[in-house]
Amino acid sequence: MRSLLRPIRALLGSVALLLLGNGLINTLLTLRGTSEGFSTTLVGIIMSGYFAGFICGTWFSPRLIRRAGHIRAFAFCTAVCASGALLHLIFVDPWVWLILRFFYGLAFVTLVTVIESWLNSQAAAHERGRVFAMYMVVNLGAIAIAQQILRLDTPEGFLLFALASIMISWALLPITMTRRNQPVLSDRPKSSLRALLGFAPLAVAASALSGLAMGAFWAMTPIYAQQLGFDTGSIGLVMSIAILGGAALQIPVGRFSDKHDRPRVLTWVALLAAGVAVLMPLAPGQLTLFALYFVWGGLSFSLYPIAVAQLIDQLQPEEVVSGSADMLVLQGAGSAVAPILAGVAMHVFGTQALPLYIAGVLTLLAIYATYRRRHVSSMISGETAHFEPMVQTSQEALAMIFNGHQRDLFDDPSFYEEHERKRLVEALNRQD
Repeated sequence: MRSLLRPIRALLGSVALLLLGNGLINTLLTLRGTSEGFSTTLVGIIMSGYFAGFICGTWFSPRLIRRAGHIRAFAFCTAVCASGALLHLIFVDPWVWLILRFFYGLAFVTLVTVIESWLNSQAAAHERGRVFAMYMVVNLGAIAIAQQILRLDTPEGFLLFALASIMISWALLPITMTRRNQPVLSDRPKSSLRALLGFAPLAVAASALSGLAMGAFWAMTPIYAQQLGFDTGSIGLVMSIAILGGAALQIPVGRFSDKHDRPRVLTWVALLAAGVAVLMPLAPGQLTLFALYFVWGGLSFSLYPIAVAQLIDQLQPEEVVSGSADMLVLQGAGSAVAPILAGVAMHVFGTQALPLYIAGVLTLLAIYATYRRRHVSSMISGETAHFEPMVQTSQEALAMIFNGHQRDLFDDPSFYEEHERKRLVEALNRQD
């Protein structure tokens, strides 16, 4: 374990600091916006700017990194994110905040791409699974801890914004002090979205709909808890508990999907998550709501990784990274729309519209998954994919997960024969 950690500890240190700052500023802005009198619709629009910037950054970041190099690109985008956190205090205007959130998302995905491409290059093929697991532990752990920093001050004060800016700035220190060689960034894979819609519509729908649910959670849950009368510390605790639920239950749920019919598992996970969301308005107290959020987080955080695994089941090895990158964009698109839809719903129908909106989205996913299972047979490749826990990330993390798996399959000619046979069977079924 020491030999595995030694070359990546600086990178993991940067990840921890970066996500502490990012996790804090995302929740903090939602609470500060409501205290400034912004409507839930307006807060939803503002928070969607981050996800829109994140999507655009998936195209922008590789160009910037190739032009400036990993360290200089990281420094440039760290300055953008750290200063952006403080600029929200100087310009307390919703439309300025929307612009700031867009450019923050654009810069943040570049920071993530730098770190994940570096992790990818530092790990040997047989070690990438363990490296990615450690990365996910640091990722989710830092975001969960960040919610507890909210206890140090009120959203109306200066301290929390300053702490977010400081932690994002400090993320630059381990990166700039490393003596490791900078990696070569891989080319952005060519989009295959049109093909995915043709032969893997369930995975595509699950990715987009999970984004519609999770984007609402990240952006609007602080407002939901605030309107229920929770203090700032309890709001942070709601967020942390849901994240910890995702960290605790993703792997058991995912491994279960590896051993059973994955579309069926996807259906039941979405349906159970919808059921838990429906129970939230009926919760008699905070403790019950905390327990519901823990279970809901464990189920809902699993949906996107299950969708990616379902896609990998149906792809040839050379299609894996490009297909997974398209799934990332689809989830980001859903996440960008979700805060606006959820904000409008809360503005029109009241506080409890948030869990009901999420339940509706997840129920729609369960219904569509049921339809696909009963009416269309899925094409499964010669080898079933393995579930990997993940959150919204960059294409470099996807490459880290799947490149080793691809190498194993490239050496198996029967994989291609079986894959093409099942594609032909699927085409004939559709004609019938």
